[in-house]
Amino acid sequence: MNGAGNAAPSGASRRLFKAWTWLVDGMAALGTILIGVLMLVICADVVARNLMGSSLPLVSELGALLLVMIVYLQLATTLRHDRMPRSDFLLIALERNSPLRGRIIRSLFDIVTALSLGVIAWSTLGILGKDLSSDAFIGVTGVATLPIWPFRVAILVAMTVACVQALLQAVTGPDGHDSGEHAV
Repeated sequence: MNGAGNAAPSGASRRLFKAWTWLVDGMAALGTILIGVLMLVICADVVARNLMGSSLPLVSELGALLLVMIVYLQLATTLRHDRMPRSDFLLIALERNSPLRGRIIRSLFDIVTALSLGVIAWSTLGILGKDLSSDAFIGVTGVATLPIWPFRVAILVAMTVACVQALLQAVTGPDGHDSGEHAV
């Protein structure tokens, strides 16, 4: 068939999709690196507690913020690779019997996901504004402090990218223009 809906993606579309894939998977890679950073911070804190009898400053606050960042940085690639935990045995059975209905329901799930992520991103934008206007920080003044806004920006960007990923999947399906090269 040569219908417009079956046309192969253009070169520009493929390049844009590839750039998007690099962004999404790059954010997940950054999240993975942050897992290593978090492990090092926790190990350093354990050593400090055993050698000096006290904790390092900012460890609990930094650990909490890093953990949230890691989850959000890896969310878009989790969506892209269809790795969100869910109980979809009924959907799989429906897709076997009626692929079109199954695809419509998956698209509806993706739209609801995008709306939910969009609401979270919007609320994060408000929180970021408050943090910037009040110069919010974590830690103890005079000992060690860090501004919160860089963490909020990373979370906002990650939520926005995950929202766009869910919208793309609602329109193109989980693979989009992908040739199936991602992990199984």
